[in-house]
Amino acid sequence: MKKHDGFRVTLSEKKKYVLWRSSDLDILSFCKILEKTNLKKNDKQLVKLIKSQLESDWRKPLIKTLKKIMRNYKE
Repeated sequence: MKKHDGFRVTLSEKKKYVLWRSSDLDILSFCKILEKTNLKKNDKQLVKLIKSQLESDWRKPLIKTLKKIMRNYKE
């Protein structure tokens, strides 16, 4: 496990996310900190979406989220 600013990157996170840059680790760190707090539903979804951007195939989560939003506004 790699350590970054007081948190450890787990083996499953190393496999799931592309963590090439220090900024990638910063994003993961912020997300992990926020996930431990009592977030509102919308903020939880936003953190989940932001984390998905660290995945090698980040387009799938974006498409899924956009489709979900579109369903909310279909007439």
